[in-house]
Amino acid sequence: MRFPIATELIYVLTMSETGDAQQMTGKALRRGWTTGACATAATKSALYALLGADFIDPVTITLPKGETPAFALAHEDRGPDWALAGIIKDAGDDPDVTHGALVSARVARGEPGSGIVFHAGDGVGMVTRPGLPIDVGEPAINPVPRSMMQQVALESAETFGVSPDFSITIGVRDGARLAEKTWNPRLGIVGGLSILGTTGIVVPYSCSAWIHSIHRGIDVARAMGLSHVVGSTGDRSEQAARARLGLREEAYLDMGDFVGGMLKYLRQHPVETVTIAGGFAKISKLAQGALDLHSARGTVDLETLAQMVLAAGGGDELATVTRAANTANEALQHARDAGIPLGNLVAEAARKTAQHVLRGGAAVSILVVDRRGAIVGEAGL
Repeated sequence: MRFPIATELIYVLTMSETGDAQQMTGKALRRGWTTGACATAATKSALYALLGADFIDPVTITLPKGETPAFALAHEDRGPDWALAGIIKDAGDDPDVTHGALVSARVARGEPGSGIVFHAGDGVGMVTRPGLPIDVGEPAINPVPRSMMQQVALESAETFGVSPDFSITIGVRDGARLAEKTWNPRLGIVGGLSILGTTGIVVPYSCSAWIHSIHRGIDVARAMGLSHVVGSTGDRSEQAARARLGLREEAYLDMGDFVGGMLKYLRQHPVETVTIAGGFAKISKLAQGALDLHSARGTVDLETLAQMVLAAGGGDELATVTRAANTANEALQHARDAGIPLGNLVAEAARKTAQHVLRGGAAVSILVVDRRGAIVGEAGL
C-alpha cells in the first residue's frame, strides 16, 4: 500500500469524522505528533545546547492552535559550534509510515545577517518539481513546520541575547527507505521524506491528509503543464489505466476512496481531461452518487444494478439473480455471462456523477477494472 505524501495524518477530524474513525476501530484512538512538531521540539532543545545551556529534556513547544506538548529526547550530541537533538516520532494509533522514526535537528550558528536557513539532512527529501508549497531546490520542509522552527529560533535568540542567524538541518533516520512508501517520488521529492504538519497533531485515520495529498498531486500536474490526470482507487486500477492511456508518471493520482476530494479540487483547479479508474464495486458506488467509496461508508445498491440490467434487456430472471448476488462483482459476472455490458453501463452512470460534481469544463472518462486488472467497462474514451 502506498501512503499519501503526508506520510502522517495531520488534520483534525470533525466530530462526525471522529465518530466514524472510532466506529471503524471499536475504540477511542490515541493521537500523535507530526514530523513537523518533532522537528520543532528537537530544534528548540538543540538551540539551547548550542547557545550555552543544557539540552531541554523534556522539551515543550507551542503548536499552531495553542497546545503545548512535551517531547522526551531520544538522542543528543554536540560539538564546538553545533548541537543535535533527536526525538522518536509517536503517531499515536495511526498506521503512519513515520511512526517510530528518529527525527533530528542539527543546529549551528550562521554568518551574521544570514538569518535562519534550513537544510535537508539524511532522510529528508529535496523538491525537484514545481507545484508544491516549497520552491524547487529547497529541502522538503513545509511552510508550517518552517514557521514553527523559525519561531523557536527567534525566541531562543532573544533569550540568549544573540542574533537569530542559524543553520538548521533536519534529518529522519531511514527516511529515504520510508519515502518509497509515500507519494514523494511521484511528486518529485527525492532523497527522503517531507517534514509536514499544519496542526502538529496526528489524528488517526484522518481522511483529510489523504485528500491533501491528492490536491498536491493535482498542483504538481498542473504546474508541469499536464492537461490529463487520472485518479485511481488502487494499484490494480492504476496499472490498467497506465496500460490504456500511456500518460506521464505525474498524471496519475493515488485517489483511493476519495473521488469527491479529487473532483471538488479539480472543479476549482481544472485540467482539460479527468479519468477515474477503479474496481467495479467502487465505480458502482460512484455511479449511484457516492463520493466516498470506502466499504465502511456505504455498500453497492444491487437494486440499482438490477434496474440497469433490465434497461439493457437482461430480463426478469437476470435482474432477480443480480438482486440476490453476494457481491457487486458476482452481479457483474452474471451480467457478462448473459452478454449484458454492465461494466459500461456503470461507467457511464459514474461519468455523469463526476460531470455533475465538476460542473462542466473538463472532459471525463471512466475505466472499470476487475480483480485481475482487466478493463471490464469504460465511458468517455
